[in-house]
Amino acid sequence: MGWMQDETGLDKTRANHVPLTPLSHLARAARVFPGREALIDGPLRWSYAEYHADTSRLASGLKAAGIASGDVVSTILPNVSAQAIAHFGVPACGAVLNTINTRLDVATVSYILSHGGSRMVLVDSDQVALAEAAIDQMDGPPPRIVEVPDRARGHRATGRHMTWDDLLASGTPDAPWDMPQDEWESLALNYTSGTTGRPKGVVYHHRGAYLMTMGTVVSWQMPLFSRFLTIVPLFHCNGWNHTWMMPMLGGTVICCRDITARAIYDAIADEGVTHFGGAPIVLNTIVNADPEDRRDFDHTVEVFTAGAPPAPATLGAIGKLGFHVMQVYGLTETYGHVTECLWDPMWDGMEDEAEAAKKARQGVAMPMMEEIEVLDEAHRPVPHDGVTQGEIGIRGNCVMKGYFRNPDATAEAFAGGWFHSGDIAVQHPDGYIQIADRAKDIIISGGENISSVEVEGCLMGHPAVSLCAVVAKPDDKWGEVPCAFVELKKGAQTDEATLIAFAREKLAGFKTPKRVVFTELPKTSTGKIQKFELRQAAKTL
Repeated sequence: MGWMQDETGLDKTRANHVPLTPLSHLARAARVFPGREALIDGPLRWSYAEYHADTSRLASGLKAAGIASGDVVSTILPNVSAQAIAHFGVPACGAVLNTINTRLDVATVSYILSHGGSRMVLVDSDQVALAEAAIDQMDGPPPRIVEVPDRARGHRATGRHMTWDDLLASGTPDAPWDMPQDEWESLALNYTSGTTGRPKGVVYHHRGAYLMTMGTVVSWQMPLFSRFLTIVPLFHCNGWNHTWMMPMLGGTVICCRDITARAIYDAIADEGVTHFGGAPIVLNTIVNADPEDRRDFDHTVEVFTAGAPPAPATLGAIGKLGFHVMQVYGLTETYGHVTECLWDPMWDGMEDEAEAAKKARQGVAMPMMEEIEVLDEAHRPVPHDGVTQGEIGIRGNCVMKGYFRNPDATAEAFAGGWFHSGDIAVQHPDGYIQIADRAKDIIISGGENISSVEVEGCLMGHPAVSLCAVVAKPDDKWGEVPCAFVELKKGAQTDEATLIAFAREKLAGFKTPKRVVFTELPKTSTGKIQKFELRQAAKTL
């Protein structure tokens, strides 16, 4: 049977098998980097010793309040220090962290609290009315509200609920943590956006989050003491797991409550931000910032972008401002990013347009993943020819456990031994994946498939266009045709005929938009354009 199964008594012990968990990063950092700056929230600052102590206070305070292992503790918080501390403190008492989007409507928040079985909800002072209204609509036992005043801005609590400071004061700074006994234990419960129905609860395990942090450091080539700005909301894939990652490097998490060009430039100039992640709209905000909002800085800022394929024009523009951008790709179900557009030195010296086109691809599997392939309907990899389309399938430890209390959706997502993303893509001869579209966003005009991403990328190349979204518009002759919704740059002017002519010069005739509507695009809190709203609008044109 081989030497691994001889009679030496080889087995797992406490000495050689410790369940993987991102909690271990902060536990180690408190020993290795106790005096280093760990967390910044406006004028408030924590060393690693203080960060660990507040995490311990929260974990033991939750226990004192009756939170038991396996209970769900929710948050309705922006990117503030309490949200970062909760990412460690909630699981450190054995509970499951459920971060809720602060911009959801009352009914959806109520559904999430009910479906997840939340026992307690940590709520920003600006969101207390939302939490109260959601709880009033709930089925089942209501969670207890803990109000989190924004101390960085000097806000006070309403006085109607227990406060964050009360909760921490009920704990102790040296309380032991409840580390997982099995790395498959549930760590977090994240709900999908639910734009086409009830949101689904995505369950993360400790192992997946730990490996995500390790793989990200390798892919991003992050040095010790990096300084990370929280632009991606921590309620979105737990901020792509970056807050769990930073203690590994003795780095600093810099909270960014309000995502504006001025806030980003100020953080880079004043706090020395070296890394951040964000949707393409964030890149667009930086590129089109007003002169008075810009600040000079003398270092390169490393950026992960994901959420939608960025326009090559945007990638080309931001690279000249001191930002090095790598596109990554993933979903809530994969803890965030799982592919990277790894740069090949053979591409050095390319012209700007060709370089931007390379960077606009979604790339190859990150090191913590196993297989990421474009699949046909029989779950087999398509030819790597850059032409044949299929669905992106994913295998690896950074794939969710499943959908909470939804076995049918879980079985469908895992059919054929792959996680099915719902994203349509091609795979190039070098193995790099490039998204053509979401399956629901493909436009079929006269039997021809049109990628909305391709048309958007073309229109974003016009100097007057800030943002663009292309959806299907019903058409009596062709079934459906492309319709472009365009947000112009500040002070810029153009018209429908000009943009259609611009697109016709670069695209096949059937791909050219038949209508252009100038408007402010509806967006989610993470910067994704809400195409389902635009599809409804296009039906009325």
